[in-house]
Amino acid sequence: MFMQIYSGVMDADWNPLRKIPSVALRHLIMQLLAWMWCIIFSLYFGSFLIFGITASAHFLLIFGTFMTAATFATAPKIVKSKYNNSK
Repeated sequence: MFMQIYSGVMDADWNPLRKIPSVALRHLIMQLLAWMWCIIFSLYFGSFLIFGITASAHFLLIFGTFMTAATFATAPKIVKSKYNNSK
């Protein structure tokens, strides 16, 4: 059940952002949402130190996730085009 909830929010193949064809745009929207939640939690706890820590952590985690997904998505295309052009 936890993984279904997690996928519904964080997995680009399951969340509503899956309709956006551009990985870069999905990444930007996820970053903006992450910043929004960092600000909300920082204001709730009353500390901008928390904002800096959570914003940095969100950026690194989301950036790493999207870079990995983008790499996995483009790798088959690169391999296919490389081997088709060499014949």
